[in-house]
Amino acid sequence: MRAEEICTHYSEDPSRFAGAVTPPIFQSSLFTECEGNEGDREGRYAYTRVSNPTTEIVENKVAALEQGEAAKCFSSGMGAISAAMMHYLKKDSHVVAVASIYGPAHRFLAEYMKRFGVEVTFVKGTDTEEIEGAIRENTDLIYLESPSTYLFLVQDLSKIAEIAKRHHAATVIDNTYCTPIFQKPLTFGIDMVVHSASKYLGGHSDIIGGVVIGRKEEIDQIAQSERELFGAVMSPFDSWLMLRGIRTLPVRMKQHMVNAMEMAAYFQELPVVKEVIYPWWETHPQYELAKKQMTGASGLMSVVFDLPGEQIKRIVRELEFFHRGPSWGGFESLISPVGADLEQDNETMKKGLVRLHIGLEGADLLKEDFERAVKNVLG
Repeated sequence: MRAEEICTHYSEDPSRFAGAVTPPIFQSSLFTECEGNEGDREGRYAYTRVSNPTTEIVENKVAALEQGEAAKCFSSGMGAISAAMMHYLKKDSHVVAVASIYGPAHRFLAEYMKRFGVEVTFVKGTDTEEIEGAIRENTDLIYLESPSTYLFLVQDLSKIAEIAKRHHAATVIDNTYCTPIFQKPLTFGIDMVVHSASKYLGGHSDIIGGVVIGRKEEIDQIAQSERELFGAVMSPFDSWLMLRGIRTLPVRMKQHMVNAMEMAAYFQELPVVKEVIYPWWETHPQYELAKKQMTGASGLMSVVFDLPGEQIKRIVRELEFFHRGPSWGGFESLISPVGADLEQDNETMKKGLVRLHIGLEGADLLKEDFERAVKNVLG
């Protein structure tokens, strides 16, 4: 089934809702027993913290897009990430994780889980031998994010999945960057996929949400334990907004990539930029691996400026259409000078690195914005 068909029609039956082409928002906490409810094809509903008709349409769509058996939505990306990790971890477990993963996920493993005796070994992620060498007898989870935050490092999903199975460890990956439009980790043998739905799946910067996808048995277990007990369930209204975003997901992702490729070419020729970090750009050190397991890249990239930090921040302040902000994945272009004050490179950041989300405004407008900002600061 094509992504476009899934996004527009899959798991929907207008006859259930008086012919409405857009399913209603079931803004109800409780579903009482009544005639017809028990025979509903989605199963009998009782309480929205457990299941909701609006949310289930979205879950079915995302599961189909990822080629997974089932999915469950959460009230935030971290709600989904934490639930997926906790599903596999127990007291005194060991985790191997990519160092440049999303910051709160890094803190969850490195700091919060210490109270339960969980230990973590952080690796760069680009060397499968390093990953296998970090595995211990009590390693229960290998946590991935490909491409990873800020540095956009790519991990070899097939090889890592094979390694994990040999050592009886589970694999979870954050696939927010690519979305299922550009990468399907489950088809490479990864056990579970997580997303921050606040990003591209929502696409309009107006929801906070997350989703977990995998085998039905495991997703059902998460629904009955981590999600139900932690209570981090997506609201029906956010589910409806996410459904609206999914309708245009394939179109939006293609345009984000088109704009990002134009901007990568522009930055490549900009004298004050010494490195463009974008996995779909031919100078990326893992370009061939990206081409092998991805079918495209999103609008998120980094550039490394060959300028003092204060000049980088002045250029950022001069920009009109790149707004300074921490998130990404919506219609708007964003910029974050996260490496401007760094004195030297480290395992998760480079000196002078600026992360950009290339939105839907149009590459010509964004290039003009940068030209003006650089000229105003540097002359």
